[in-house]
Amino acid sequence: MNSRGMLDLYISLLPRLMPAEKVSMLEAFECEDDLVLQTREDMEHFLGRKINNFWDIDKIREQAEQIETVHRKRSINWVSWNNAAYPPLLREMYDPPAVIYYRGCLPDPDKSLLGMVGTRRPSPEAANQAYTLAYGVGKAGLSVVSGLAIGIDAMSHRGNLSGGVPGYAVLGSGVDEIYPTSNRPLAKKILDSGGAILSEYPPGTGPSKWNFPARNRIIAALSRGVIIVEAPKKSGALITAAFALEQGKDLWVASSGLQERQYGSLHDKIGTIKLASDGAEIIYTAGDVLEKWNIEFADNDGSVDKQEWDSTGMELAASMADYLEIKI
Repeated sequence: MNSRGMLDLYISLLPRLMPAEKVSMLEAFECEDDLVLQTREDMEHFLGRKINNFWDIDKIREQAEQIETVHRKRSINWVSWNNAAYPPLLREMYDPPAVIYYRGCLPDPDKSLLGMVGTRRPSPEAANQAYTLAYGVGKAGLSVVSGLAIGIDAMSHRGNLSGGVPGYAVLGSGVDEIYPTSNRPLAKKILDSGGAILSEYPPGTGPSKWNFPARNRIIAALSRGVIIVEAPKKSGALITAAFALEQGKDLWVASSGLQERQYGSLHDKIGTIKLASDGAEIIYTAGDVLEKWNIEFADNDGSVDKQEWDSTGMELAASMADYLEIKI
């Protein structure tokens, strides 16, 4: 452990503080005593605001020690904003997490990631396009980052892994609390691929509806660009889109998110239709992404040809079966 001890972990666990406030503390404090010896008045002066229900530093220390125990036993790592290994694109955010917990290997900062998100209840055509787009960019060496949710997220992860690259998932729970539980096998495949499961929430944190919008800003920040595959009017995917625009990332919609559904109505695509009408470019194939980013394909345009389909079709069929079971 470095001279900072567990200071960074302590700060990340402080309740009722905004991420940007925690980062300002990481910058200002150099050792554990710098935090431990602070009074309520000291911290209110530092933050420039009142603090209700001032924290119990002994409880914070106990929680940090428990996390360190889990870290050793369950191969859960954490990296703070102060550490050189912290993903550089996250550092550029307005409100970066003070600490990122992860299992697996952090993304290579020299390689671009493609964010892919969408509804948990996609149309069959959107589920299929999510898989094939992610597969195609994977064949070109481009990894996808998504949220491990059912529907578009899961199809994107599966297609990308079949393309032969590491996968990355950002959770709205602790990295030891895979949600939904039905995607635990998929999470294992992501780790086996050499990728990572990431979260700003400590181990043991269960899924909460308040956590998911916040995690979407991390998906956007890790990505060079984001594809919203299909989304209704009220959708977490649209929150990701808003973060992508705020952070200056490329924002696209998939063509399937604009097409009339084979089943259901266009009401389930209002979100993606609105994004396109507001100027978001439309992505039809993986080749479109690669062309925009000047990434060359070795032998095709990113579509799944007959020979490749023979080797990946079973994976897609299984994924679609999972989706249709959920849909019914």
